[in-house]
Amino acid sequence: MKGNTVSVKVEQRSNDELILLHEPLVKRIAYHLMSRLPPSVQADDLIQAGMIGLIEASRNFDPEQGASFATYAGIRIRGAMLDEIRRTDWTPRSVHRKAREVAEVVRKIENEKGRDARDIEVAEEMGLELDEYHKILQDATGCRIFSFDDPGALGCSGDINPERQSNQPLENLQKGDFKQGLANSIKGLPERERLVMALYYDEELNLREIGEILGVSESRVCQIHGQALIRLRARMEDWLRD
Repeated sequence: MKGNTVSVKVEQRSNDELILLHEPLVKRIAYHLMSRLPPSVQADDLIQAGMIGLIEASRNFDPEQGASFATYAGIRIRGAMLDEIRRTDWTPRSVHRKAREVAEVVRKIENEKGRDARDIEVAEEMGLELDEYHKILQDATGCRIFSFDDPGALGCSGDINPERQSNQPLENLQKGDFKQGLANSIKGLPERERLVMALYYDEELNLREIGEILGVSESRVCQIHGQALIRLRARMEDWLRD
């Protein structure tokens, strides 16, 4: 019994040491995410969520799996922060509604014309000035932090179609199908939208940095990003529900 108590204390000390050692990692990930988020998101909230992720990582880490603790913890910390952002979605309902309306119009135009819908066409169909339409695109960019591992990622307030969830054993297969469908949709984006998506999600650059690469303003990058998200939502509509 005494031996078990000593073992628990040693393990607890080891966990505490891992947490103390990797606290700077939590802050580094939090401030990296902050560079891509609206000012309404507080760094302290991300750090708190990240610390919970770090604690869970210290408890669940298995060195036999081959990954270093820093790599494993980084994934858990980032995941905890993204979960917190999704849970406390800051976006007004009107932004979600307008994004869905634009996606429906984009889908309609692309189905009718068999090509990418153009900004001016969507704005005219919605009875909007081009500036008004671009404002919706900018708002859509802040709709959520997207994770393309998540089948609900493109549905600002939606989720994966419940008809596709009815059979639990198929869940992993459905998720794989979604990711493949999304990858194909991203490949079909106009070149500039595809580039912005790659720089933002793969290279993890912020909008200002992307603007410097493309030679355009940060607000224009925001519009391009928003257009790409809405176009993807329109093309992945079969996976989403309102």
